[in-house]
Amino acid sequence: MAYSLVPGPTPACQLPLIDLTGLLGDDPQARIVVAEEMGLACRDWGFFYIHHHGIDTALQAAVFEQARQLFDLPDDAKRALDKAASSANRGYEALRGQRLEPGAPADLKEGFYLGRELSAEDPRVQAGRFNHGPNQWPATLPDFRPAMERYHAAMTDLAEQLMAGLALSLGLPEAYFAGFCENAMATLRLLHYPPQPAQAAPGQKGCGAHTDFGGLTLLLQDDKPGLQVWNHRTQDWMDAPPLEGSYVVNLGDMIARWTNDRYRSTLHRVVNLSGRERYSVPFFYGGNPDHLVSCIPTCLAPAEAPRYPSVTVEEHYREMYRRTYA
Repeated sequence: MAYSLVPGPTPACQLPLIDLTGLLGDDPQARIVVAEEMGLACRDWGFFYIHHHGIDTALQAAVFEQARQLFDLPDDAKRALDKAASSANRGYEALRGQRLEPGAPADLKEGFYLGRELSAEDPRVQAGRFNHGPNQWPATLPDFRPAMERYHAAMTDLAEQLMAGLALSLGLPEAYFAGFCENAMATLRLLHYPPQPAQAAPGQKGCGAHTDFGGLTLLLQDDKPGLQVWNHRTQDWMDAPPLEGSYVVNLGDMIARWTNDRYRSTLHRVVNLSGRERYSVPFFYGGNPDHLVSCIPTCLAPAEAPRYPSVTVEEHYREMYRRTYA
């Protein structure tokens, strides 16, 4: 099946651009057509762009503006919201606070983590469930919380639609992942990348090469390039430049596991060579922590065995965090 290509710097970006109009509409056949495009992209790249996704551009602009205001706060105000003080991994992460690529220098980015708001009295929080708890909110930015909560809700709805599309793309009933989508963990992350230093340390970059842990990632980029995706055909990095009105969607390790690696979880990184401040907003859709991830039977060839044992979503995430932060 042919699909549109997104132009980009050399080497040219080969990631498909998928129009979601049919998937979000009421015509079952139109949803299948879009799902087939998604399936091709998932098998080939594990990455694709989407447009006509239904997310309000004014809401996107508000999220970017609040992110800029947050990262412009004095250092002591940001560190007062340090995620180290949160049992749910919520809050501020300082510049060079993460190293995603083993052996490389720490990442040249600062970030802020948010999720679904749960009070400290919630039974799930009391039980110490992974990544469940209250957010930390900047008191001096009154518009920050309303914008982030609206955006988190809108992105959760869009992710559920994409999971339905993934089910169709695998020849499964549209509601196959409904249990996975119930009470789903979903992390909204605000990121700020300063310009790449002229005298950067060897291997230093905005975000080291990695694959994502979970289900789906939906990335909102500003107008500065920086995202690079591993091209398995050329064995080299290709740029995934910003495309107005679009999101970049990629699959995480859990989807690769679920499909016995039929669908790819692909290496990617960020190098901010724009000479300007760069902001991006990834939304990580992780799913229901109690949901069991077992190899989908239709993803197995005759006489092929599953490559991975069954695991709950929460068990998978805990193991990924153990490996990353050991």
